Amino acid sequence: MFDQSFPIFDLGAFEAADDEGKKRLGAEVDEICRSTGFLAIANHGVDEAVIEAVWAKTHAFFDRAADVKQRAKAPYPGYPYGYLGPGTEALAKSRNVDTPPDLKESFNGGPLAVPAGMTDPEALGFCYAATIWPDGPEGFADAWKAYYRSMEDLAARIMRVFATALGLDEHFFDSYVDAPISALRALNYPEQRVAPQPGQLRAGAHTDYGSLTILLPQPGSKGLEIVAPDGQWTPVPPVPGAFVINIGDLMALWTNDRWVSTVHRVVNPPPDEGGMQRRQSLAFFHQPNWFAEIACLLSCLPSGEEPKYPPVLSGPYLMGKFKSTVTAKTN
Repeated sequence: MFDQSFPIFDLGAFEAADDEGKKRLGAEVDEICRSTGFLAIANHGVDEAVIEAVWAKTHAFFDRAADVKQRAKAPYPGYPYGYLGPGTEALAKSRNVDTPPDLKESFNGGPLAVPAGMTDPEALGFCYAATIWPDGPEGFADAWKAYYRSMEDLAARIMRVFATALGLDEHFFDSYVDAPISALRALNYPEQRVAPQPGQLRAGAHTDYGSLTILLPQPGSKGLEIVAPDGQWTPVPPVPGAFVINIGDLMALWTNDRWVSTVHRVVNPPPDEGGMQRRQSLAFFHQPNWFAEIACLLSCLPSGEEPKYPPVLSGPYLMGKFKSTVTAKTN
C-alpha cells in the first residue's frame, strides 16, 4: 500500500497465481472497486522504453509554438482526435455543471486500425476517424502507436482481473474488448502566469465514460483528486513505476453500481506546492467494441430486482458523452 487510502495491485503476481490465488486477489480488487474505483497497477510489464519514448515525444510536442501545434488541430468542435488547444473543453459539463473551460491542452488519438467489415457511418465518422498527426517532433507517431498498443494489451489484461473479481470466467470480457474503440490523450496543463477564473480547474469534476482508464501522471505531480467514500475530495498520489487505474461509467452500468465510477478532478494546488507549474499526463480511455451491448451482469443483480439501467451500446453511448463536453470554441 502507498498509503491507507490508495491501494497498489501487483498485476504480475495475479497473472502468475493459480486459480485460488487469482480468486483471492480478485476479491481484493472487488472490494477496491466497490469503495473508490481507483487503484495503482504495479508490476505491469509495459516496456519502460515505450513509456519513456512517448513521454519525451509528447513533451516536445507541447513545447512547440502555439501556431505550430494548431496545424494538427481538430477540424471542428466534436471531432475526437488531433490537437485541442486551451479553452476547448469543460469536463464538468458532462455532469451538467457549467464551468469555465479547463486549463489544459491535449493531443488525442484513436484506434490504429478499422475492423474488417465495419460499415456503421457513425463509428467510421467518430471513433474510427483519422488521427491528425503533427508534423513533428520526429518519431512522434511511432512512439504514440507503440504506447497505444501497449495500453490495449494492458487494458485487456486488467479486464481479466475484473472478470475474476466479479466471479466470472477470467476471459468473460474478451469478446467485448477484442476490437475496442479506446482513445489515448496526452494532456498538458500549462504553466499558469495568472490566477484561474472562479471555478476554473485544470480538469473539472467528472467521471470517465468507458470500462477503465489507465493514467500515467507526471512523477511527483499533485492535483488529481477523487471523491472518497466519506464524500470528501481526497488526493491521489502518483506511485513510482505504476499506472493509476479507475473504472468508468460502463463498468458501473455492467455491475449495476456494485462498482463505483468515481468522480475525480485535477485541481490547482497552492502556488507554493507547484500549483502554477506545468503538469503533464497520459490517459488511455479503454472502451469496449463499438457494438458491444453493456447490460447488467446477472451476477450483480440481486434476486427479484430489476437492473438500474437499460442496456446501452458502447459506441453511441461514448459519442453522446464526449460531445456534451465540447465547448463552441475551437481555438
